[in-house]
Amino acid sequence: MLRVVSFIGILLLLVAIWEGYKLLGAALGGQWPGTEIEMKPRPDNQNMPHVWDMVAALFQPARRGGDSLISALLVASAYTLRSAVLGFVIGGLLGFGLGVAFVRSEMAERAFLPYVVASQTIPIIALAPIVVVWGGRLGLPSWMGVALISTYLTFFPVAINTLRGLRSPEWTATEMFRSYAARPTETLWKLQVPAALPYIFTALKVSATASIVGAIVGELPSGFGEGLGRALLQFNQAFTSDPSKLYAAVLVASVAGIFFVALVTLAEWLVIPAGRRVEN
Repeated sequence: MLRVVSFIGILLLLVAIWEGYKLLGAALGGQWPGTEIEMKPRPDNQNMPHVWDMVAALFQPARRGGDSLISALLVASAYTLRSAVLGFVIGGLLGFGLGVAFVRSEMAERAFLPYVVASQTIPIIALAPIVVVWGGRLGLPSWMGVALISTYLTFFPVAINTLRGLRSPEWTATEMFRSYAARPTETLWKLQVPAALPYIFTALKVSATASIVGAIVGELPSGFGEGLGRALLQFNQAFTSDPSKLYAAVLVASVAGIFFVALVTLAEWLVIPAGRRVEN
């Protein structure tokens, strides 16, 4: 209940700051007092529409004679989530496998961990067209190329947190398993993985939002016309005539990310006992 109240309170605070800035701009004529410096961003309806205008835009037709904007965006969210979930699963499994491999082999960690870290320095906006083009030449559907972008953003936090979590058990517990002549596989699944679950789920929450971002970015160069990425691009082109639609699309994309994180949090509550969860 406290989390719900806190979330609503912060949301109302952000709305108050947004509308307060617009009121301040209207009172000052769009300039900071005592100067000729314009307020940036401009607090007019063209650049900063009212919050209620954004919400109202969701229930207006996306196109003349078409369905409402919220219906179109919910359909687009479903397409984006399909690619994001697939990339999330593949990236999660890849990251977990890398974490296990690095724990089992110090040589593998020294050899490959620097490349894993370096892979995250590549700008996603530069990598996305390459992956999409390669996927097209391999005969993959466009949404699979989008899923690969989500995989790229997902695997890294899972790999790093899995590595840290698998090394988190107390040395006394590890020595006890050795004294009972436990095989490495038994130590992994009965000691290390249970100890690493809080770390892994923390990474999965980060990866859930990252997979949504990766899917949206990947949809832009792929020509995939059904997802949120294409919708955001279309409304961005029409920003000067109707900015509220772009802001409404951003709100729906945010809700999609929150929904995905909520599903991961629910899985965490079902898997990890209350006393061992990482509250965040």
